[in-house]
Amino acid sequence: MILTDKEILDNIERRRIVIEPFNREKLGTNSYDVHLGKTLAKYNDILLYAKKHNHITTFEIPEEGYVLEPHHLYLGVTEEYTETHDHVPFLEGKSSIGRLGIDIHATAGKGDVGFCNYWTLEISVKQHVRVYAGMPIGQLIYFEVRGEILTPYNTKSSAKYNDKTHIPVESMMWKNFK
Repeated sequence: MILTDKEILDNIERRRIVIEPFNREKLGTNSYDVHLGKTLAKYNDILLYAKKHNHITTFEIPEEGYVLEPHHLYLGVTEEYTETHDHVPFLEGKSSIGRLGIDIHATAGKGDVGFCNYWTLEISVKQHVRVYAGMPIGQLIYFEVRGEILTPYNTKSSAKYNDKTHIPVESMMWKNFK
């Protein structure tokens, strides 16, 4: 079951969902709009390896915006820091973003109960698109969980994305091969 606006607000009041900064006007009927942070990243190498650490270079989006190009993977980040203690958060692109040919995630649209961080976005585009820091980029939808949670994400020793950071985080897949 997806949480309604009232349920999202109730959970924010009880600190079971945290969204910082929170703006009541960004709350939809059953979702919350998130925005593109000011930092983007690109991988340094054209060939990426699943078994090694692939390094990125980060840069800030200038005030006049930044043109994303097809056939490139950009890592972005949400302006909003979030915590989810009782629900499964899903991040989906806004329809207006999709209509510009922008995909905000390749496969990682679902968070885990206990995810406490900014969201890294895996951005790709169908054609050249100029983007701006602070523009609406996606929406968070919260699903109820049935049953007891034994190990929230933020308590897992194997969790690779627990370090709180407001910049995009590259793939940590290589840690699975240690």
